[in-house]
Order: sequence, then C-alpha cells, then structure tokens
Amino acid sequence: QVQLVDSGGGLVQAGGSLRLSCGVSGRTDSIGTMAWFRQAPGKQRTFVARITWRSGSTYYADFVKGRFTISRDSAKNTVALQMDTLKPEDTAVYYCAADSGIRYTLGYSYWGQGTQVTVSS
Repeated sequence: QVQLVDSGGGLVQAGGSLRLSCGVSGRTDSIGTMAWFRQAPGKQRTFVARITWRSGSTYYADFVKGRFTISRDSAKNTVALQMDTLKPEDTAVYYCAADSGIRYTLGYSYWGQGTQVTVSS
C-alpha cells in the first residue's frame, strides 16, 4: 500500500505561482509512476502531469506545457508540481496519484485527498 498526502494549494492572482507537494509513504519501493490530476467544479478529473519514479521521465497535458513542472525527490519521498503563469481556468482541486506500473494518463491506483487551487482574475 502507498499513502499520499497533498498540500500547497491556496488562492493566487492570475499570472502568479504556486507549488504543490505530495508526501509519499508506505511501499515507496513499489512506485513506478507519480502524477497530478485536477478536477474543476462540475467537470471530470483531468490528467495534468506525470513523472516516473526511477528515471524521472515526464509527460504533460498540452494545456500546462511550458507553465507547470513536475519533479520528484526520491530521497525525501515527495513529488512537487510547480505551477507558474496561473490562469483562472487552472482553478480546481488538484490530486496526487501513484501506481506501481509505468502510466501516462490513466490507471492510477493510489490517490491523495486533494488540495484546492483558486486563481482569481
């Protein structure tokens, strides 16, 4: 089992930055991929970015390319999402996710509780 705890959300003005963090505990040696998803009010949960735990290979949704950066610290068992040039449409609850396999946008087994990001115009 893997446990995930999301943090770092908040209120920011358009054009600003936030850094989300996901603390990972449990069977960290079993992790293959970590990811961030988001869910805006009334919409489905959407893939944002992912990183493979061992090699650090990244993959991003088109709508965040050039603005968001995912990173991991294997020694500290954390994954971060640096969000720059935020837009009001980035407002959502952001969720950390993990899986033992190499995943892209689907198939994650473990989820954090979510952290709210609100971007004002």
